[in-house]
Amino acid sequence: MVLASRQQSLQNACMPAITIRDVPDETRATLAARAASRGQSMQEYLRLLLQEAASRPDMGELIDRIGRRAAASGIHLSAEEIVETLDEIRR
Repeated sequence: MVLASRQQSLQNACMPAITIRDVPDETRATLAARAASRGQSMQEYLRLLLQEAASRPDMGELIDRIGRRAAASGIHLSAEEIVETLDEIRR
């Protein structure tokens, strides 16, 4: 356990810090309660939330990815054709 704690301390020493100002009290209290309910420090809880958010593509990245897949498939449908097809399927 001491080794894991020491390794975490060394890892944290090399990582940049982020400061967020003007967080509403209610928001901070909610985040603190969520962290506590998971047995985590606020720092650990927020770090995991940020890592999770960064691992998901944002809307622009998602649209780019879809566009590349569509171009690679060779299938080109307009939005109108897609809507018409979906309407037909639903009937």
